[in-house]
Amino acid sequence: MISTEHVTGTTPFTVRRRVKWGDCDPAKVVYTVSFSEYVISVAELFYGHLFGGSPQATKDRFGFGTPTRALAFDFRGSLRPDDEFDMTVWVRDIRSRTYCLAIEASMPDGADVFDALLTPICIPRGERRGIEIPQVLRDALRSYQERCGAAGAAPRRAGQPN
Repeated sequence: MISTEHVTGTTPFTVRRRVKWGDCDPAKVVYTVSFSEYVISVAELFYGHLFGGSPQATKDRFGFGTPTRALAFDFRGSLRPDDEFDMTVWVRDIRSRTYCLAIEASMPDGADVFDALLTPICIPRGERRGIEIPQVLRDALRSYQERCGAAGAAPRRAGQPN
C-alpha cells in the first residue's frame, strides 16, 4: 500500500506527502485550494505528535478547539500528480489566544514549493469566542520550540511569506 502522507521527522516535525491525481486540475497542476488541505493536514499530524495521540480527542478532553483565524501562502513552485514533497512545521509565535505555525514545503531535492503561515485561535468547544491558549497546548508548543532550538534546527527562512 502506498501512503499519501507520513511523518519523516519529529525535530523539526516533517511530513512527506504525495500529490494525488484528484488534487489537480485538468492541466495536472495542484488546485490552489488543495494547498490549504495540505497545511491543515500537517497541522493535525503535528498536534498528534505534540499530544502523543489523537489531536481531536485531546482537544475534547481539555475542552478547546483550534479553528483557523488566518492562513497565508507564498507559492514558490508547482506540484503535479505523484510529486512528493516535504512540509516542515515551526512554531513562530505564541500569543495570548493565537499562535502561528510556519510551514515550509520543499521537494526532496530542496527546491522550494511554498511557505504558509497558519494562525489558529483557541476557542472553548461548542462556542465561537476566543480564549487564552490552554496551558497544556502552550506548554507543548514551547517545548517543541525548545527541542528544535536545542537540536540546532532552524527554519530555512524567517517562516514568513514575502
